[in-house]
Amino acid sequence: MDNFVRNFYKLLMVLSGVSMVAAFGAVILGVLSREIAHFSIDGLDAYAGYAIAAALFFALPATLQNGDHIRVTLVLDRLPARVRSAFEWVCLAFALVLTVYIAWYAVRAVWISYITHDISPAADASPLWIPQLSMAMGCIGFALSFAHALVVRARGGVFIAAAGEGSRSE
Repeated sequence: MDNFVRNFYKLLMVLSGVSMVAAFGAVILGVLSREIAHFSIDGLDAYAGYAIAAALFFALPATLQNGDHIRVTLVLDRLPARVRSAFEWVCLAFALVLTVYIAWYAVRAVWISYITHDISPAADASPLWIPQLSMAMGCIGFALSFAHALVVRARGGVFIAAAGEGSRSE
């Protein structure tokens, strides 16, 4: 199961990279169409925004696993080992509850947009549930990564690596 979840994080990270390239492509296409062809492609800026948002949400689980999220350890570094361990458990559990709550509402937003046929107010007039899927997938992955972190911690491993070191839970 551990490998399946880690592969899911990798898939989301690949999707994040593809989204970044798509955002770059949309911006370049918009610039070139205005400067060279002297016309504007309606809605292209909205697609660039969707791609940037997708890149951010898709990257959440892998960046947590790799320790690349901003973490404030000023207090943790000064706590005794037992208190620090308990505090980390509480923080991970709270983060899991919070991310499950956020994922629930992200999925709910996709569903509501789908059943109400909600469309983008931008010039692209795209169905909003399509770009919202990336947010929901990223939020689900983020919640899964906190659940995974709790399981790894319960087994005595370290899930969240120090920034730049990669995961050490093997």
